[in-house]
Amino acid sequence: MIRRVLIAMGGNAIKQADERGTSEEQFRNCEETAKIIVDLLGSLGPENRLAITHGNGPQSGNLLVQQEEAQDLVPPQDLDIIGAMTQGQIGYMLMRSLQNELVKCTDWRRELGEKGRVVAFVNQVLVDKEDPDFLDPTKPVGEFFSKEEAEKLVEEKGYVLNPPAGKEYLDKKMKGMVIKQVKPLESTDRPFRRVVPSPDPIRNIESEAIKNMLDMGYVVIASGGGGIPVIKEDGRLRGVFAVIDKDLAGERMAEAIDANEFYILTDIDKVKINFHKPDEADIDRMTISEAKKYLDEGHFLAGSMLTKVKACIRFMEGANGKKAFIGHLAHAKDVLYGRGGTEICRD
Repeated sequence: MIRRVLIAMGGNAIKQADERGTSEEQFRNCEETAKIIVDLLGSLGPENRLAITHGNGPQSGNLLVQQEEAQDLVPPQDLDIIGAMTQGQIGYMLMRSLQNELVKCTDWRRELGEKGRVVAFVNQVLVDKEDPDFLDPTKPVGEFFSKEEAEKLVEEKGYVLNPPAGKEYLDKKMKGMVIKQVKPLESTDRPFRRVVPSPDPIRNIESEAIKNMLDMGYVVIASGGGGIPVIKEDGRLRGVFAVIDKDLAGERMAEAIDANEFYILTDIDKVKINFHKPDEADIDRMTISEAKKYLDEGHFLAGSMLTKVKACIRFMEGANGKKAFIGHLAHAKDVLYGRGGTEICRD
């Protein structure tokens, strides 16, 4: 059976947490990531297929700040347009880095680089305009903040901190002016982050084109940052102020391209339960039922592991799902061959 693999890469593939996010830093990270991906291609072989998606949280957050701070000079762009801008930015950086790495190869991979058979799509993902996340934003974007930094933004910029779900503060929720705690207080001195609505993805609008390119043997980069969020009104598409979670959107993309393997590669070796508690434990393997039980027990935080586990559950509940793993990008080959990471499997 042909392996049709989708890899969803975390933000560490493009920007490290301790970096400012300069072009030089991001290209350096993309070049290191490209080495990992090209190595994976070599182990997969020419008969199999590989698609890639990626996050854009830091880039979208930073670009959103630039739009707001410079609005007296140039008109600020809406968040769906910012999503498109960062899709193009990161797609270009990964595409160029992969092509440069591929031409170093001495086997079949060299032709992929020489003939430009790595393609990055700017594409849209459909969401529901009645999605409850518009009333309770959950998607972190941009930098992390300390408690003092978060309170300063509330005082000076008019943000709201940890608002309740519902229509209260709806205007600020719809404009991305919400800050929430996204990490345990005991795990870091900067546990707060800006959050924006993150509606559940329904389907990838350009899925047919993406699948066709993949079937032709191209390495495809798509649904970056979760895709550009659009709703449908009177038969027309319209962008909305939101950021779709890239792991959930990656799972929808996996469905669209008939992927049978789904890997979420981030900056952790394994999924953990009782995170940062005395009885913290790594999980090597969990069934769908076990994963749902851990979700119900609150082991996985929003903005961290929650949507990654949900995405793997969805994938394995689908007709084509054969393998789903969460693991470290640096150990990608071990994860791809079941020697590392956490596997989510059928009951």
